[in-house]
Amino acid sequence: MSLDYFTRALLEAGLAGALAGLVGVLVVLRGRAFFTMSLTHATFPGAVLAAILGVSIPLGAAVTAVALVLVATLVGRIPTQGSAVASGIMLTAGFAVGSFAETAAHVPVDVGSFLTGTILATTQADLVLTAIVLVVAIVVLALYGRHLLFASFDETGFRAAGLAPARAEAVALALIAATVVAIMPALGAILAVGLIVAPAAAARRLVRSATAMLWLAPAIGIACAVAGLLVSRAWSVSAGGAITLIAAAVVGLVHLVPQRRDARAQAGSVVAS
Repeated sequence: MSLDYFTRALLEAGLAGALAGLVGVLVVLRGRAFFTMSLTHATFPGAVLAAILGVSIPLGAAVTAVALVLVATLVGRIPTQGSAVASGIMLTAGFAVGSFAETAAHVPVDVGSFLTGTILATTQADLVLTAIVLVVAIVVLALYGRHLLFASFDETGFRAAGLAPARAEAVALALIAATVVAIMPALGAILAVGLIVAPAAAARRLVRSATAMLWLAPAIGIACAVAGLLVSRAWSVSAGGAITLIAAAVVGLVHLVPQRRDARAQAGSVVAS
C-alpha cells in the first residue's frame, strides 16, 4: 500500500525519534556529543559525492562516515593528540571535502537539503532503513546493553572484570554511526545531532537510572520529532529546524525540574540488575 508524503514523514519522525533517543543515551553517558556532531558533519561529503555519482545517498554517507571514523580513531591514538582533536579534524575535514566536491562538480540536487534534511521527502527506502537500524539498536542493547553501560560508567572496572573496553567502544560507535546515517536524510548533517543528544540529556535530568533513560529518551525523541513535524506543517516552517528547536526547548524546560541523582551514580545498580 502506497502512503502519502505526510504519512511517510510522520512515520519517519517516529522512527527517527525513537532511534535517536535510544542511541543518544550511549552518546550522553559516554560523553560522545562532540564526536557525534563531528560524525554528522562527516556524512555531508558522502551525500554530496553520492549525488554526483547518482548512487544511494545513505550509502555514500555511510562510506565516508566509516572512513573518517577510522581516521579519527587513528589520530586519537596519538599520545599528543586525543579524541577531541580527532573529532575536530573529522568535523572540518568532512565539511571541507563536501564543499570541494560541491564546487568541483555539478550536483543535481539541492546541497542545502543535506545540511538541514528533507523529512517531507521521505521515501519507502528511508523508512525501511531507519526501521532496520532501530531494530538492530534494540537487539544490540538488549543483548549487550549492560556491558555498554558498565563501560560507560567505569572503564577501569570494566577492564578489571576481564572485559574489553575497545570492543564496547566499537559497538557504541557503530550504533552511533548507523543512527547518523539513517536519520541524516530526514534531519540533515547539522540538525541530526540535536535529536540524538537532546532527548537523552533531558531524560538524564528526569530519571534516576540509565535503564530508565533507555525507556524515556526514545519517548521524548518521538514526541519532539512528531511535534516538530506538526508545527512545521501548521506554520510552514522548516521541519528539521522545528524538531531540533523543540528538542532543545525540552532540555531547557527539564532544567526547571529539581535535579535528581545523576544516572552515572547508578552504575552499580544498573550492572547488578
